[in-house]
Amino acid sequence: MVRVPAFQAGYAGSIPVTRSKIDDLAYAAAMSDLTLAKANAVIEAAFAASARAGYKPMAVVVLDESGHLVTAQRQDGASMFRIDVATGKAWAAVAMGASSRVLAERAAANPNFFVSLASTAHGHFLPQTGAVLITDGAGHVVGAAGASGGTGDEDEEICIAGVTEAGFEAG
Repeated sequence: MVRVPAFQAGYAGSIPVTRSKIDDLAYAAAMSDLTLAKANAVIEAAFAASARAGYKPMAVVVLDESGHLVTAQRQDGASMFRIDVATGKAWAAVAMGASSRVLAERAAANPNFFVSLASTAHGHFLPQTGAVLITDGAGHVVGAAGASGGTGDEDEEICIAGVTEAGFEAG
């Protein structure tokens, strides 16, 4: 057993921490690997992939593992609604721990449940193809990238390109 100082534990004095708690602290520290600079690199690479493919103007968002916005960008000419759609796709992916393509497939088989999820999430949950999980080398989910502006397949394609070109794995 190890004792963790109060400033790390959030308590007055020190507290006993088991090995698994220390592992959890190390895991939490690793979650910060999705920095603003890396999230912007995801978007830059996604936009580059979109341009190479000749797709319409896109919006891409990157959320952290808790579904909070890290960064969002909308290309010139992309409609105003694109950020909202991309965010809903990414939020659904990170909330359920699966790509939005997988969620769309699940929703087709169980529509009542997914309508309930969308309602419970106050409109943040959009299980449509176009978002992927962002994972680190160890397979831990560190966030999600979502896109909107093309077809679902195009949106997903540029997210995968952005995530992988920024040094992460797409899930």
